[in-house]
Amino acid sequence: MKREQAPYRVSLVAIPEAMTFTLNGLFEVFGSFGLLSAQDPSLPRHAPFTVEIVAAQRGMSPTASGLPVLAHAAIDEVARTDLVVVPSVMVDGGEWRCHRHEPIVRWLQQMHREGATLCSACSGLLLLAETGLLAGHEATMHWAYEQTFRRNFPDVQLRVEEMIVVAGERQQFVMSGAGMAWHDLVLYLITRYVGAAAAQSIARFFAMQWHDAGQAPYIAFAPRTDHGDAIVADAQLWLERHFSAPNPVDEIVKRCGIPERSFKRRFTAVTGRAPIDYVQSLRVEFAKRRLEQSDQAIDALSWDIGYEDAAAFRRLFKRVVGVTPGTYRRKYRVPAQPRPSASLVEAHVRG
Repeated sequence: MKREQAPYRVSLVAIPEAMTFTLNGLFEVFGSFGLLSAQDPSLPRHAPFTVEIVAAQRGMSPTASGLPVLAHAAIDEVARTDLVVVPSVMVDGGEWRCHRHEPIVRWLQQMHREGATLCSACSGLLLLAETGLLAGHEATMHWAYEQTFRRNFPDVQLRVEEMIVVAGERQQFVMSGAGMAWHDLVLYLITRYVGAAAAQSIARFFAMQWHDAGQAPYIAFAPRTDHGDAIVADAQLWLERHFSAPNPVDEIVKRCGIPERSFKRRFTAVTGRAPIDYVQSLRVEFAKRRLEQSDQAIDALSWDIGYEDAAAFRRLFKRVVGVTPGTYRRKYRVPAQPRPSASLVEAHVRG
């Protein structure tokens, strides 16, 4: 899918909710080929992309952090582009409100009609979904905004465990997951439009990585507690403190004083998880924190959180997180702080 004629035009969308680290990062990487090609012969000598920031109006555009960015063009000045990327956004209160950026939504729809590939990074999917073009398609985004997304766009098949989702008959929608998944997005687009060798070169230069395990290792278990059901809320509070107890589901059924079948149905209805799944999620979340922060043997950790069979714990962890406990520890453990160099220590002693 490569071409040698004119560079691909990349339009990055700035709205007041945009996060500058994604916006600026995409701008820098797409625009880096000219500077890096002299150092790496695997990169094309001519820049394969021209990149711009677009907004409702040309000029300085506000962002979520308060740091303005320069919009090179207004959307009504861009009649056609090749790639559009909506960066991550910061949503006030965590609840997305539609219809605040209707001119940009209409422009995105127009760019789609003109053949552009529409992309979103992280929570930028919230704006992209307003176009209605993702109905019936799979998509991904930051898991923290899953609930507001599902309330606003129930016809989109959200898969928050995925880091990259490509959808559409002509693969015209490309969406990436949480925060730094814009790395995966830009590397995917470079691979698709320039080639794998160029993407690898860019990744090596910027020390970027593909998150090939998906988002599952990063997703924190954050159960609903605002449902208003006092009996279920009391059960949740007890489980948070006693999830490692033997047969915790049986215990909360006894504590609540209602029939087991009724309780389980009620618990599942308001939390979205069956009680046993809820307990397993609490145990896995605790195990993730322990693996990140300690050297405790995995068999001992398994016992501490309520599993006498360490092999069963390993299978559960792999199913929920996507990697084994050992792999998780190696990849996500908090690293030791670097020691000062010998020369600095010597200078301090002399001083």
